[in-house]
Amino acid sequence: MERSEVKAEYKWSIEDIFPSEEAWEREYEKISSKIDFSKWQGKLGTAENLLAFLKEQDEMEATFSKLYVYAMMKQNEDARIPEGNVRLAKMGAFGAKFGAALAFVEPELLSLPEETLQSFIDNPAFRDYDYQLKSLLKSKPHVLSEAEEKLLAMSSEVTGSFQDIFSMIDNADLDLPEIEYKGETVRLTHGLYGKILGEEDRAKRKEVFEKYYGAYIKLKNTIAANYFASVKASVFGAQARNYASCLARALEGNDVDPVVYQNLMDSVNENVSVMHDYINYRKEALGLEEQHMYDIFAPLVEGANLSMPYEEAYDLVVKALSCLGEDYQELLRRAKRERWLDVEETTAKRSGAYSINCHGVHPFVLLNYQPTLNNIFTTAHEMGHALHSYFSEANQPISKASYRIFVAEVASTVNETLLLRYLLKTTTDKKIKKYLLNYHLDQMRSTLFRQTQFAMFEYEAHKMVEEGNPLTTQNLYDLYYGLNQKIYGDGIVHDTEIGYEWSRIPHFYRPFYVYQYSTGIISAISIANRILGEGEPAVADYKKFLSAGGSLPPVEILKLAGVDLTSKEPFRVAMQDFADTLKALKELD
Repeated sequence: MERSEVKAEYKWSIEDIFPSEEAWEREYEKISSKIDFSKWQGKLGTAENLLAFLKEQDEMEATFSKLYVYAMMKQNEDARIPEGNVRLAKMGAFGAKFGAALAFVEPELLSLPEETLQSFIDNPAFRDYDYQLKSLLKSKPHVLSEAEEKLLAMSSEVTGSFQDIFSMIDNADLDLPEIEYKGETVRLTHGLYGKILGEEDRAKRKEVFEKYYGAYIKLKNTIAANYFASVKASVFGAQARNYASCLARALEGNDVDPVVYQNLMDSVNENVSVMHDYINYRKEALGLEEQHMYDIFAPLVEGANLSMPYEEAYDLVVKALSCLGEDYQELLRRAKRERWLDVEETTAKRSGAYSINCHGVHPFVLLNYQPTLNNIFTTAHEMGHALHSYFSEANQPISKASYRIFVAEVASTVNETLLLRYLLKTTTDKKIKKYLLNYHLDQMRSTLFRQTQFAMFEYEAHKMVEEGNPLTTQNLYDLYYGLNQKIYGDGIVHDTEIGYEWSRIPHFYRPFYVYQYSTGIISAISIANRILGEGEPAVADYKKFLSAGGSLPPVEILKLAGVDLTSKEPFRVAMQDFADTLKALKELD
């Protein structure tokens, strides 16, 4: 379908940002020539000057937000249109220029005496910037001399290149073979691999599993050397800046208490038995003498589907989220009415789904809706992101409106969890109910257990290098294979190939990132339980969380919603939820 064939009510109202492409061009030309903050350089040591600078920076960022979001959305509508690609490229250059123009700010502020920075934080005039300045002050012990900072900056292009190298290996040099699929000879791809693993043909699942990993195994030594270099670069950066470890540096960068990471690993270590129970249940449900790693995505419930057109699906989402209050529901209705969403899949439109906030306008959501259960959940998920951004924007200044990545997946997963609970409560179809329960278990398996497995792998790999040991193809294999045995237990054959799964995970080149997927779903389950169990008081607390933006450390923001990840309780609740869901699934057999 071409975009021109889509009804207006299913296209996002991009004109809310700029009424036309010509208006965008005029604003771009007007503002791009004004990126110059040099008049402030060397003058940020007084409250008056710093406050004036920060406000000017806010104004520029607000305009940049509108220009960038419009350019991205236009390009995402149809990648074939040259003007859209040019416009987005312009914004890439604009962003680099903007960043360069501000490069002096952090070093200059950090060169100020601690007492001066603290006086700004204590000054009521800096209320919009206090958390930003607190975070900066916290990093002061890890800032080096001007000469040392210059050397580190010069080395960053080299030490930051390993992700690009892996991307080239993974997307250009990986020799994925041709396979026979549905009567045609096709090249195996990352996407097709995932698709086939979720299908019923077990022989085909086995074939693609072995061939897919076979391609990585051929490059195992190269990938191991690249990952070792990446971890060494991470260790070098942490040691150069006087951090106790790579983990300490990563967590401080997100203002997260290290106990959260430890609680996550401890929780999974202490509760792997419930995961083993699920794996054993899958083996029995699938009727397998031997269950292999290529079987864990196989569908357990045949012929179960909740299919509906977009209009019905959106109404279902609104109804399912009634527990969040009429104001939340009205925002959902308003979003649809005012066309915050781009719904239909069209030729050359960006695939997948996302939500993006545009300062001073409202959030926008891209969908490629198909009448499937997964797409209904995707709609709820993306609207969770959108309304999180809406509440934050409505209640915080631009300097505090953006929330950290640590909490970014919480609101979206709360929506999904509440939708799931609503469907389980209202459906009378046994197959649908079994499908939904298994959907939730698989979501937790992949998000809570698997991502924590990744987190444990990163933790141990970095620890090995910090202690002066090399990373080799063999010890990386042994480490990952052992973790896989721990997580999945004896109810599955731990195929040789799975020991090389570490070699295909791009997130490992962004150290200590993946654990946030696990803490996100853990937080969402606790929040959903409170909302459904306590009603209005819990909803009020949740809206404080939604409205907090980036005004506090993210762990403190979660506490507003009643979730304290520095304690064991949210982790216990999540594990109990997994066990209860498995029990409910078994009772339907």
